[in-house]
Amino acid sequence: MSQHPLLADRGFYLGPLFRRAADRHGAVFVTLDRPLDTHPSLGVHLDYRTLADLVEELSGRLWAAGVRPSERVAVHKTDNVDIVLLTCAISRIGAVPALLSPGLSGPVVGQLLERLRQPWLITDRAKLEGSLHGAGTSVRGILSVDDAPGAEPLKQYAGARPPAPVRLDPREPALITHSSGTTGVPKLAVHCPKAMWNRLVPQKAMGLPTRGETAALHMSFAHSRFYHLLGVLLHFGSPLVLITDPEPAAVGPLLARHRPGIVETHPNTFVLWEELADAPGAPLSRVKSYGSTFDAIHPRTVRRLLGASTRRAPWLIQLYGQSETGPVAFRWFTRRSAERADGRRVGIGIPGFTRVRIADAEGRRVPPGTPGRIEARTRGRILTYLGAREQYDRQLDGGWWQMGDLGCMNRLGALRLIDREVDRIDSVHSNLEIEDTLMERLEELREVVVVAGADREPVPVVCVRGEQPLDPERWRAATADLPAMAEPRQWRFEELPMTATWKVKRVEITRMLTGTPRSVRA
Repeated sequence: MSQHPLLADRGFYLGPLFRRAADRHGAVFVTLDRPLDTHPSLGVHLDYRTLADLVEELSGRLWAAGVRPSERVAVHKTDNVDIVLLTCAISRIGAVPALLSPGLSGPVVGQLLERLRQPWLITDRAKLEGSLHGAGTSVRGILSVDDAPGAEPLKQYAGARPPAPVRLDPREPALITHSSGTTGVPKLAVHCPKAMWNRLVPQKAMGLPTRGETAALHMSFAHSRFYHLLGVLLHFGSPLVLITDPEPAAVGPLLARHRPGIVETHPNTFVLWEELADAPGAPLSRVKSYGSTFDAIHPRTVRRLLGASTRRAPWLIQLYGQSETGPVAFRWFTRRSAERADGRRVGIGIPGFTRVRIADAEGRRVPPGTPGRIEARTRGRILTYLGAREQYDRQLDGGWWQMGDLGCMNRLGALRLIDREVDRIDSVHSNLEIEDTLMERLEELREVVVVAGADREPVPVVCVRGEQPLDPERWRAATADLPAMAEPRQWRFEELPMTATWKVKRVEITRMLTGTPRSVRA
């Protein structure tokens, strides 16, 4: 996948994002659902120009505090949109933002800070007095967005003159995010501007049909996907509604006021938002395009979301990929195609940017229709795992990246996801397929996850809307023609171990089932 020499030095840089958007489009509105922690007095009604000014002002504070180009700056604070502004401000002065999800546990954050090798840390009182207690020994300095004890408050540098922007080489590290951590401690993924640009370009092409539409987003601000989507939306001048609280009672009125044409969130949040389909004020009635990434989405959810829109031909675009690669395959759902959709079919490679293949255990391509290991070749691949180069190299096979998933591909190149390799259960063809089937047949389910039990038997863990008891007769009827499984375990949705993007940690559920069985029965 060679690249034209004129494109070799192109890069996607986060520092100038808001300023370029403001210069191009003016004071386009940006609405928040809670005030910024860095500037609480500004309220929730902002615009491109205000945010561009805030990024530059914050970069001045960071420079005055001593942060310099190429230094790593960990951001781990309470979830809010100022994570985005701090990330852009760090990037603007040529430092490298390392985004650690607010949902990570203290011990995990401690391990990641060690791997970052004496980074700066931007945080707040809630984290320092809670999960980060005692973290000061592994960092160069602690900066706080509030008055946290033991940290330098960023507000003491308010009014510092912003330095001139610094532009790193497009092949140098420019952003560090972490993997989902579904199977253990997350890995630190190192991105460079060149690879980020190669992810951005095809996503801009996908965004052309909805350019300028109001966009409502509830996504992890610590994930690289958010910044690529932000780059697309700012390029086209979309008004933004940025959401931190996904509860339908809070989201419904907000969306009803702003009538977004674009809505993107995590697949599990979309399941939660199914109830917005008939909520007061019809909050989803003007949606033209839904965006779903991070995981495959249930067909039932797709149909409900598309059915809630009064637009003539709304669609949902699904991107398949991971932090290490960016999107490697995509597909579109329309109302018509969603009626007969296979939720495991995740699309085709992105022409000119990604290729996908199915390989056997020895790395040899297998014939169409044959299950095997999903591998991708992409220009958007990360540089390395920080502190885990050997692990990174093990996932590469002659430029092909092992996605960690099992799947198959038809003769036309359409990819079908079967399961994660680590989640495979010998007696079941596909855990994910069973889950889709059960979500179709039992509309009361909020979530169902099939995991391996103590003897590797399939154990369904179910969550019911409203925490109602699972009806055993309905369950028996719904599972009569499915592979034999253990009795269902009913949990509250909040009990499921989740990643920052609401992916269920299946390996952790297995540990919980086999280690403390009394605490997991319905």
